[in-house]
Amino acid sequence: MTAASGAGLVPPENAGSRDPLALPADVKASIRILIVDDERTLRESCASVLRGEGYTVTLAGRGEEALDLVRRRQFDLVLVDLFMSQVPGLEILNSALESNRDTLVVVMTGNPTVSSSIEALRMGAWDYLPKPFSATHLQVLIGRACHAILKGREAADLRQQVMRQHSHSDTQALIGISPLFRKAVELARKVAPTDASVFISGESGTGKEVIAQFIHQNSRRAKRTLVPLNCAALPEPLLESELFGHRKGSFTGADRDKPGLLETADGGTLFLDELTEMSLALQAKLLRVVQDGVVRRVGAETAGDPVDVRFISATNRVPQDAVDRGILRSDLFYRLRVVPIELPPLRSRPEDIALLANHFLGVFWHRHRQMPDRAPRLSDSSIEFLRTRSWRGNVRELQNVIEHVAVLVEPEQMIEPTDIPMYEDAEATPEPTMAGQLDGPFHEVKDKVVANFEREYLTRLISQAGGNMSKAARQASVDRTTLYRLVEKHALQRDDLSE
Repeated sequence: MTAASGAGLVPPENAGSRDPLALPADVKASIRILIVDDERTLRESCASVLRGEGYTVTLAGRGEEALDLVRRRQFDLVLVDLFMSQVPGLEILNSALESNRDTLVVVMTGNPTVSSSIEALRMGAWDYLPKPFSATHLQVLIGRACHAILKGREAADLRQQVMRQHSHSDTQALIGISPLFRKAVELARKVAPTDASVFISGESGTGKEVIAQFIHQNSRRAKRTLVPLNCAALPEPLLESELFGHRKGSFTGADRDKPGLLETADGGTLFLDELTEMSLALQAKLLRVVQDGVVRRVGAETAGDPVDVRFISATNRVPQDAVDRGILRSDLFYRLRVVPIELPPLRSRPEDIALLANHFLGVFWHRHRQMPDRAPRLSDSSIEFLRTRSWRGNVRELQNVIEHVAVLVEPEQMIEPTDIPMYEDAEATPEPTMAGQLDGPFHEVKDKVVANFEREYLTRLISQAGGNMSKAARQASVDRTTLYRLVEKHALQRDDLSE
């Protein structure tokens, strides 16, 4: 390449060298670059190099033209001369970032000074390129910038995916007048504006994720993403990859670098639901991130970029009991439990049942029927009937029952107890008496009772673990060998169990 005038491109340092950060042609074509410089030879030389690489390039020779372009069109990368006539380069830098905060801006200048470079970086420039520079230097810089752009796109795509997955989820409103519930809500309200880690405990269905959403929405991170992760929903290798991300080639099927949810939550909040189901090995790795704020992807040889994440954790276990049983690391627990919040079960807040039932009836009637002026009503006897139930599934169970009602009843109908579908309540089922089992010699009866207990315990344990024997062993605090031995002893079916 021929050299441009004094402040332009110089011949490449090695004409035969190849871009060490080469990208596929279709990816390069998707990257939109704007070059702003009032020196025609330089901007056209840069354009020739970058178009030859396959990038989509737009040129602007005047500051006003550049301002109009960045306000009307989206650019991934802007190269702008710092000392433009009429419109300063810093003004174009500022306008580009105001129009699209994800745009990367590289400032070019033939008169570099420490003060000018610091000012440009302070205003948000991604890098600083002193003139003259070689074609190779330009290619490598643009390659680095493009990898940063692609990483940002992946994180944005993942944020959108998370938002889509949860945008239509049924939200349990923070409705209630019971003292225990209001105490939990008030604590959440006080801690929300801070960056303190919160540990929420409570039975399944009590609204732990709703409290997490409330804390995030009332925090200074509300404009960023709340990323939820159910630690019990994924097997350990997949959970590690989802949480920490991975490098290309780190395992079979890893055909590209992928950011994890910790990186996706950068600047926002990560909600770790059912934290006690995470393996101790992953807990140790998570502890490093909590302590140091730096994520290391699966397969990475060095630590990655720092992340700024607020942690909200939750469990349906008693947290201290989980620590005592060795399924939750005490050092991680105390790091994450800066502010503990305990949610009461619905049976402990009967005064809230009418409020919640009427709220859910309105929500689901409008969702399924969209006739707010003809909404049905719950009779007093229906409210009393709802108050007599044990609600083992807590608010989530009440929500599902009321949605069932909203789908089936007629407009303006007065809902009576017979209209409310209630499934068999485990508490209402009488416990089988042991009297018949206790007849006979002591050791014989003891063996029979123990065998019945083991069989029932194993059946329920493996069912709750979804057939995952590793998870079941952790929940039972036994090793897998012991668990398999008991399964074989009682001839339980393992055909559908997976590890």
